[in-house]
Amino acid sequence: MALLDVRDLSVRFGGVIALDGVSFSVEAGQVVAVIGPNGAGKTTLFNVVTRVYRPAGGSVHLDGQSVLGISPHQVIKRGLARTFQNVALFRSMTVLENVLVGNHSRTHTTFLGAAVPTPGASRMESEARKRAMEVLEFVGLAGRAAEPVASLPFGTQKKVELARALASKPRLLLLDEPAGGISHEEVGGVAALLRRIHSELDVTVLLVEHNMGFVMGLSDHVVVLDFGRKIAEGTPDQIQRNPAVIEAYLGAA
Repeated sequence: MALLDVRDLSVRFGGVIALDGVSFSVEAGQVVAVIGPNGAGKTTLFNVVTRVYRPAGGSVHLDGQSVLGISPHQVIKRGLARTFQNVALFRSMTVLENVLVGNHSRTHTTFLGAAVPTPGASRMESEARKRAMEVLEFVGLAGRAAEPVASLPFGTQKKVELARALASKPRLLLLDEPAGGISHEEVGGVAALLRRIHSELDVTVLLVEHNMGFVMGLSDHVVVLDFGRKIAEGTPDQIQRNPAVIEAYLGAA
């Protein structure tokens, strides 16, 4: 059984067809990339899977259970987390506070603690902080836990957002352009970090990305969208050799 199964998914915004009968699956342990130009439907796909958008048709199953009838918070509790193309952090908070927000879905309390302190609430808050610091250590930001997020460069903010997603202990991690807007050196660091997340934390990854070198070097499987339709899927080698994909996205050699 696939960890994520998308079948015949369609999304319409008025007269615009954003997704048109898209089907694919993600097996546990895979790194799967979705590629395509702006407007191909990649982020729309993520927004349906995470219950931000309601589809016009089709199905989405996570570990055999439909996610279309549940809330975004319940999707997170089932083991799915995501990052965004434009970093979505609480800029007035510190690095640690932002990561604690991600832990909330597992601890059932807020990072501020319970309004009326109890032994149980104090224990959960302590566990949440321990988990948050472990995640920050993993991504290399433990030494910046007390810094305001707004003071950090964009590439570091993307790492904070990734740490926040990891704090919820996901089985499936959705990454929207993890290599976007950062330097060539930072791209290499992100790729190395994602390999560690995949191998050491046993997290399955589904990502959207425009950087073809990043995609082809990291992914096991690639899905190609064009104007809301899937036009190809396969291994990175197969995709690089696909004439339609070469013409539309990768460019002729």
